[in-house]
Amino acid sequence: MCSSSKLYSSSMGEKPKPSAEKKGSKLTLFEDLLDSEDEVPGDSCPSDGESVISGPENEQQQFRASTNNLIRICEGEMVHEIIKKKLESGSSSSGFEARVEAIHRSDYSGIISRAQLQSFFIYSKAIEMKCGGNGNVKYAWYGAPKCEINEILSHGFGFSTTNRTFGQGVHLSPVEHPAESVQFADPDEDGVKHMLLCRVIMGKMEEIRPNSEQYNPSCEEFDSGVDNLSSPRKYIVWSSRMNTYILPEFMVSFRASSVHKAGNRRRNSLPIRRPNSDWLPFPTLIIGLSKFLPSDAIETITKHHNDYREQKVTRYEMIQRVRHIAGDKLLMAVIKSHKGRV
Repeated sequence: MCSSSKLYSSSMGEKPKPSAEKKGSKLTLFEDLLDSEDEVPGDSCPSDGESVISGPENEQQQFRASTNNLIRICEGEMVHEIIKKKLESGSSSSGFEARVEAIHRSDYSGIISRAQLQSFFIYSKAIEMKCGGNGNVKYAWYGAPKCEINEILSHGFGFSTTNRTFGQGVHLSPVEHPAESVQFADPDEDGVKHMLLCRVIMGKMEEIRPNSEQYNPSCEEFDSGVDNLSSPRKYIVWSSRMNTYILPEFMVSFRASSVHKAGNRRRNSLPIRRPNSDWLPFPTLIIGLSKFLPSDAIETITKHHNDYREQKVTRYEMIQRVRHIAGDKLLMAVIKSHKGRV
């Protein structure tokens, strides 16, 4: 069954004011932030508005999913359509076609989960005060295999199974640019991918270079990292802050395919293409990268290569994953260094 929770948007007119009694008895999502904000930046939320979950406690209970305290959101509900549109439009602009299967939201009615929610709220207020009134709270995607998603929902963020090359922390994608997180959302046994849509406290951001080994802010001035200050595609939350600065709010289940395979309908009738660069075979590229990258990164690249050869991922997906691990600058340097040798 689906949640009957309501969505209140800043674009829908006057926002509901929580009573003192309600604040004391039940913590809802960001009521105080709603009260203090007139406008919400486009990438700080799935839509132009902020969301508040409302409804009697026992009403919420009957819609709770059997695992991980998730509540399904019905198709057609405003929040469902907003998230669906964000994922599908962001994916199509990045070369993917995403089809949403289901959306669940986290249920923060339990004692421990309420403490997690309250902790996030306290930290968001603290960073807001530190940064002069703007905590820079964003919405962002986190993609991973289903088993890791379940672990996060049950126990919080821990050791990531995906290779991260912009410092030691949790890497998320801005809500408008989900492509990288889609890449790391390996399909489950039914071919369905899963991603978390999270609230993230970014505060003051600093730019992190590829292959950085940074694991904390470079100084007290900064709170988080990005790959590019002017147009970020990666949000980096340091490991020491991952379970206080990130709040998983929704789990989105979807199917994805690449729209860059125009001749894909003829794929079964064509021989398998080996993924080569313009100048050298892919195995040679891996050997060249092994001189610069750690062994675990090379193992991950080799796995992506094997997955492509076994038709588990598309060529486009394989290339994007390798680019994320190695970085374009290193890839071009290795390719150019082998030019003319093969």
